[in-house]
Amino acid sequence: MFRNFINRISLHLVFCCFYFIGYAQPNNNIEGKILCGYQGWFNAEGDGSGLGWKHYTNKGQFNPGLCSIDLWPDMSEYTEDEKFPTAFKNADGSVAEVFSSAHPKSVDRHFDWMKDYGIDGVFIQRFVTNFRRAELHKNLNQVFDNCYNASENHNRLISVMYDLSGSKSELVENTKKDWIQLVDKYGLTDPTKNNVLTYKAKPVVAIWGVGFNDGRQYTLEQIKELINFFKNDPKYGGCSVLLGVPTGWRTLSRDCMNNPKVHELIKMADIVHPWTPGRYKSIEEADEHKRNWTEVDNVWCEENGLLYMPVVFPGFSWHNLRLGQTPLNQIPRENGEFLWRQYYNAVSSGVKTIYVAMFDEMDEGTCIFKCTNNPPVGKSTFATYEELPSDYYLWLTGTAGKMLRKEISLSKVKPEYPNK
Repeated sequence: MFRNFINRISLHLVFCCFYFIGYAQPNNNIEGKILCGYQGWFNAEGDGSGLGWKHYTNKGQFNPGLCSIDLWPDMSEYTEDEKFPTAFKNADGSVAEVFSSAHPKSVDRHFDWMKDYGIDGVFIQRFVTNFRRAELHKNLNQVFDNCYNASENHNRLISVMYDLSGSKSELVENTKKDWIQLVDKYGLTDPTKNNVLTYKAKPVVAIWGVGFNDGRQYTLEQIKELINFFKNDPKYGGCSVLLGVPTGWRTLSRDCMNNPKVHELIKMADIVHPWTPGRYKSIEEADEHKRNWTEVDNVWCEENGLLYMPVVFPGFSWHNLRLGQTPLNQIPRENGEFLWRQYYNAVSSGVKTIYVAMFDEMDEGTCIFKCTNNPPVGKSTFATYEELPSDYYLWLTGTAGKMLRKEISLSKVKPEYPNK
């Protein structure tokens, strides 16, 4: 009897070891992570999407003098099949090239950079208004497939962010249908997947565009229906919900509706994510924002059982998108000082996670991925990284992640870029 007892104990120990080694919980909790927004909306002539130069054009053209991007991607690491020639010329007379988000190798390359520099992952943007057109929805699915596979390849985290901008009354049904097809294909409601971002052991799904006072054509009741679906649907729910809200969400002021129902919706969710790009334009204003908003917002969220996820951005420029009506480098990057101060302000306010706007947003000049200091010359003018290395903002963001996790000391002073 004693021997049988020992055998049962031994088998139990073996089983426990097998469980904890083979089925350990993945490190996919949002706390302690820095994540970026990933637009993935760049298409090129000849990339197979049939969409032409999407998010490169202005007034339907992508030519010197007419384009929508203010930064030019550093194409030095892309392979020949990832490079798409343009009408722009470099200073040496060679043809300037760009990438397409529809190309699996290019997206995989971006996720490889995230891994190299210690960026934890991305929120993949899905604009609900694009679900109306089959060719746009098909391209969104291609980009998502690229991102999903790349996140698995490079052990990065992903979450879906539904951007409601431009949507109308059909947004609830269209969003539900899209989520259902993604879950059926990728199993996004399984919190044990290594590449699925979670909070409180539940997959995170984001709804962006809640409570803005800019005349959006959808209602707070529709948002409520979506929150209930993502949290409570018996088959496709069980998620933690992030709400992308205006800067003035807490006080129901500034860019936010003066409507207490906004707070009712926020308290139904799990994560609060206020939009701040353009709301401050200098280091001094960023410090003021910390005192008046970040610190107080974080306390409000803690008191109400919510996670606070502030947004930081490296600078801002939409000179070409606005046909030259706004200055190039409208919000200067200040050689990375502006972004680092925001990282410091967020971490010193006690936040547990940070969102970077954006990984690849060249249209508004907020990207942190590799861009060139030698853009095309001619009628269009482009911003640069001010002679900093093309990987500088990737490195700076990965370093900020270490500061967030207390792997390095909290420091207001921007770290020195390592000699390589």
